[in-house]
Amino acid sequence: MSTSKFKTISVKNEWQKLLDDVEQYDFYHTYDYHHLSKAKGDIPILIKYEEDGVIIGLPFLMRRIFDTEYYDITSVYGYAGTLHKNVDENYDNTKFIAQLIHYFNENKIVSVFSRLNPFIPFQETAIAKIGKISTLSKIVNIDITKNIDEQRTLFSKTTKRYINKARKLCLVKSGGTMEDMQTFRDLYYENMDRVQAKKSYYFNEAYFNSFINSSDFETDVLFAILKETNEIISAAMMVKTNNIIQYHISGTRNDYLNLTPIRLLIDEMRIKGTEHNYTYFNLGGGLGSSEDSLFNFKASFSKDFKDFKVWKHIVNQSVYDELSSQYANKSNDQSFFPLYRNSKL
Repeated sequence: MSTSKFKTISVKNEWQKLLDDVEQYDFYHTYDYHHLSKAKGDIPILIKYEEDGVIIGLPFLMRRIFDTEYYDITSVYGYAGTLHKNVDENYDNTKFIAQLIHYFNENKIVSVFSRLNPFIPFQETAIAKIGKISTLSKIVNIDITKNIDEQRTLFSKTTKRYINKARKLCLVKSGGTMEDMQTFRDLYYENMDRVQAKKSYYFNEAYFNSFINSSDFETDVLFAILKETNEIISAAMMVKTNNIIQYHISGTRNDYLNLTPIRLLIDEMRIKGTEHNYTYFNLGGGLGSSEDSLFNFKASFSKDFKDFKVWKHIVNQSVYDELSSQYANKSNDQSFFPLYRNSKL
């Protein structure tokens, strides 16, 4: 007779054991990333389900909905979604979904949102038949299983030209000291000022330092240094986990935007990643999941596009509607999910 186990994990050693047991995970799934990403009051939790050799993990942040008795769950910023072992296209998730729904109802969870990870297969199989999965946009991956020269043939002429120019003018170095992170943070903030980013993108000092101190993943911080003046003009943070490299955040001095030295840093990372036998180098997509100038910049390196998908599920429709009626700002985007967090508070 088939038996199953369902539990929630909140301690690091158990969280890491599940990651070690599944077939693939990214840094967005780790305990450390959940804790450095959480807002005040958020509770990082990892659901673990086991059944006849199958393991499913679902990491999320649980949030109280304002001053009510209800909660919702969301994924961290990035590409999260389910983790699993022995799940393929033939997996029947009926028992998992039944226990998941019971957990949601028991814990007064009103809605669920998660961004999925395009480099982990069968995420959609694990959560089929509950909620809705939508494709928002494309993201750009550089296939670093190909040889270095073959990858470069896919670059646009403009990108090749800028990389060649930047290589003549700049050196690239890796950094990981606290002083390096301070320099990186200043460059990143300068970028955020320029694009008038939301406050939530101005990560604090602890956030940056956590990347170089974490044992859950490896972070490369690359700097482009102008040979003539020894000035650091651009920097990028790349995070490596298993066979995946994620281009996380970056910054360039306003005075050197015309040189686009970030192209050189991306080129350096894809060469290093290829030499160290990584499989994916994800550059991400455009702002707000749109195929904008940022997306086109990234697409100048590769045409290996992956679908960026999100999972949305309303657990309790009547409470969701009541909360939306009470808290949602009707003058804001009504497609926002969950709608009640498009708030007038």
